Amino acid sequence: MRTNDILPVVISILVIITIALVQRQSKLVAAITVTMPLNVALGYWIVASASNGERGAVTDFSQGMMVSILPTLAFLLVLWLASRYGARPFAALGLSYATWAVGVGVMLLVRRIIGGA
Repeated sequence: MRTNDILPVVISILVIITIALVQRQSKLVAAITVTMPLNVALGYWIVASASNGERGAVTDFSQGMMVSILPTLAFLLVLWLASRYGARPFAALGLSYATWAVGVGVMLLVRRIIGGA
């Protein structure tokens, strides 16, 4: 197995451990750590490595990430609103994931209608 295959997994595990430790001291720092574009960078790195940096592959991947961020923003908005109005954690997460799934479905439907890949 290559370093490019293992390193993103190791980094992800270290971030999860960091969040678990940091959240005790500062919820804000933990939130910033959670939302930093680490997965974006790791995903880009994986795609770029797998395609040997082929311009079309990384461009298509980057474009897909730009569009895919919208359902994620909807997820975060619903999570915040649900938490603000007193929903229990599992209910808030369930509603947020349902919103995200609907957003992804709409995104895929629109791509299909307009002829996107």
